[in-house]
Amino acid sequence: MWRALLPEPVSLRAPRTWAVGALLLMFALVPVHAHVFDQPFYMTQFGRILVYAIAACSLNLLIGWTGLVSLGHAMYLAIGAYAVAILDFHGVHDGWLQLGTGLAGAAVVALLTGVVVLRTSGMGFIMITLAFAQMFYFLGVSLKHYGGDDGMRLTQRSVLAPLDLGSPTQRYYLVLGGLVLLLYLSWRLVHARFGHVLRGIKANERRMRALGFEATRLKLVVYVIAACVASFAGFLLANLTGYASPSYTAWTVSGELIVMVILGGVGTVIGPLVGALALLLLEEWLAALTTHWMAPLGLAILLVVVLTRRGLYGAFLAWSRERAP
Repeated sequence: MWRALLPEPVSLRAPRTWAVGALLLMFALVPVHAHVFDQPFYMTQFGRILVYAIAACSLNLLIGWTGLVSLGHAMYLAIGAYAVAILDFHGVHDGWLQLGTGLAGAAVVALLTGVVVLRTSGMGFIMITLAFAQMFYFLGVSLKHYGGDDGMRLTQRSVLAPLDLGSPTQRYYLVLGGLVLLLYLSWRLVHARFGHVLRGIKANERRMRALGFEATRLKLVVYVIAACVASFAGFLLANLTGYASPSYTAWTVSGELIVMVILGGVGTVIGPLVGALALLLLEEWLAALTTHWMAPLGLAILLVVVLTRRGLYGAFLAWSRERAP
């Protein structure tokens, strides 16, 4: 059984290796295309895709390898964004301090709420995470000094020395670099012993407890890690849009992240990136065609889930493994 969980060697001849390389190369060339054709909008559009891909990757750590479906994960996205906005409001523009504050805040909130939510499972876990997110939403709305329901607009981008986040190109490559690093660390994590134990907990938690593993403590660790990664995405989102809003904590945002994970492929490292790319580009395309774009979008998602079951990248990964010698 454990031999089946060992990581497969990365082969340069495998179709999935070429596909992932081509996908990352496409993202790397977006600023070049934007400058050559004088279309800076593409850097904002694809930067948003990359930020949501980071948030979806953090949620995939919970859904894909631990079996924890959270409808309140966007709460940590908002914590990272508000750490930037509130410190900026008080004249603190040091990006490293803003990032550290967001990560610390997310870790503390995840630790405190995780002790409660991880005592439940299934529908109970979903509803309690949703309840905590709604509490943070109304907290953000009640803070009239910090914009309330209208949110907060940044006076300037974070000063993240030696990078200049006021430069759209440097800001975009920071987001892309953060995503690539996260994908690598996620791959190492899920193929390490810790990742194998998480998959064991997802498959049969009672058996893993009988083997001596402290399942609740391990789930709390991955819950805090996922929260910190989502807070990092919030830091990037605030600098990308120049804005922070209580609407970031809405259950619909968490729902979109879940759709990205499922659409790309649950339990795959690259799946959330593919899901974010497919969902957000499809939204843009359908919104340009019709004002009733939500109906065809829902139908398209339904078709992908029904026809592939494993998601877009999950289906491609299965096909790639079948072709491997």
